[in-house]
Amino acid sequence: MDTLITIVLLLLCFGLGLGIGFLLRKKIIEQKISSAEEITKKIISDAQKEAETLRKEAKLQAKEELYRAKAEFEKETRNKKIELQKLEKRLSQKEENIEKKASLIDQKELLIAKREKAVASQEKMVKEMEERYGQLLEEQKKLLEKISGMTSEEAKKLLMQSLENEAKHESARTIRRIEEETKENADKLARNIIAMAIQRYSADYVAEKTVSVVALPNDEMKGRIIGREGRNIRSIEQITGVDLIIDDTPETILISSFDPIRREIARIALERLIADGRIHPSRIEEIVEKVRQEMETTIREAGEQAIFDIGIQKINPEIVRLLGRLKYRTSYDQNVLQHSLEVAYLCGLMAGELGLNIKTAKRAGLLHDIGKAVDHEVEGSHAIIGADLAKKYGEPEEIIHAIAAHHDDVKAQTVLAVLVQASDALSAARPGARREMLGTYIKHLKDLEDIANSFKGVSKSYAVQAGREIRVMVESSEVSDDDAVVLSKDISKKIEESLTYPGQIKITVIRETRAVEYAK
Repeated sequence: MDTLITIVLLLLCFGLGLGIGFLLRKKIIEQKISSAEEITKKIISDAQKEAETLRKEAKLQAKEELYRAKAEFEKETRNKKIELQKLEKRLSQKEENIEKKASLIDQKELLIAKREKAVASQEKMVKEMEERYGQLLEEQKKLLEKISGMTSEEAKKLLMQSLENEAKHESARTIRRIEEETKENADKLARNIIAMAIQRYSADYVAEKTVSVVALPNDEMKGRIIGREGRNIRSIEQITGVDLIIDDTPETILISSFDPIRREIARIALERLIADGRIHPSRIEEIVEKVRQEMETTIREAGEQAIFDIGIQKINPEIVRLLGRLKYRTSYDQNVLQHSLEVAYLCGLMAGELGLNIKTAKRAGLLHDIGKAVDHEVEGSHAIIGADLAKKYGEPEEIIHAIAAHHDDVKAQTVLAVLVQASDALSAARPGARREMLGTYIKHLKDLEDIANSFKGVSKSYAVQAGREIRVMVESSEVSDDDAVVLSKDISKKIEESLTYPGQIKITVIRETRAVEYAK
């Protein structure tokens, strides 16, 4: 029973608990619903406030955008208006220009119309004048025929002859001008080739002179050389073929001979005898013979060395010996062998520039003065003698001709001959190559200047290039350009008549006009 009561009580308590719990839960749910409603109302209120704020901000932003768009529109409208005003102004100016041009065109049309009328009037006048001129010409023609006694056909023929003569004269002047220009260009090219050859060949050169003076240690040696009753000096002269000149000149003996080889043998032998001290006929003969043999060797070596230096081959031994003899031969105090070497080098350089055979040109240059080795033994020009020797010893025909023509003994017919002539002149004319007496040289220059100064209109004259050229200054007020040409020819003619000189002399007449003013 108790258990049942307990169970009932428990069930009542459980039901009561459930009821109380339900009530409590309902109250809590109601409270939550009330709180949620309040929260919802608050959220709705906040949302409404925020929406109102956003609406106001959107409204303000829309107003700002509208204001900005309005401002931009007004600005753009204003710019368009300005552009339209400018366009209107341009159009207005163009309209004015068009009106002006139209006005000018109207004026020009009026002017053209007036000119056309004037031209028509002038044409009419010209036509009348032509008719009048034709009548006058016919009258003059008849009058001229009557006065001259010639018909118009004869007059035409005479006029044609005159025109033909004038045309011939003009063509002759043109031909002369072309010839002068061609000659000038050729001279310029030749000068360039020669200048290049001189520039490329620059050899050391010392002016040599064959020594003909023997110095003695004292004057007593003169007596020993003369010997008892002159036997020593006679022996020396007979064996060497020279003349010994013993005078009052202290400690000096002069050797005189036309043969430079003999003179050189005598000089060397005499110096050795003086150094040895034993001077008697047998010793003299011994020393001279020994020196002569040595001289032959020296001569051959000199010739061989010259050929080796030039680089030519297959040459006759006798030609080699003759070349060596040139070592002791001088011309105007210029060593002939050295001169021949220079001519060979210059010929080779210029032949190379002209595309000719260089070795042949060098050979001709080296052998051009070979005749000077024997010109004291054979009569005639050394150029002809040299050509004969070259022919005798088997040299080619072009070499023989170049040797014969290098001093115009034979007219030059080949380029090689002309090259040898030019190279020979260059080697002989360069400064220091040859020497003259100072007094003769100065007199020659003075004579040239005196001849030039003797002509009217000459203010100054200067002889230059060692007397190979004279430059004449003339007064421009007294001498015209045409007169200058005539003056140069007159001076040239008078120099040819009055002076004797080698080669040629260039006369340059200089006429100059100057205008000077000063800016202050």
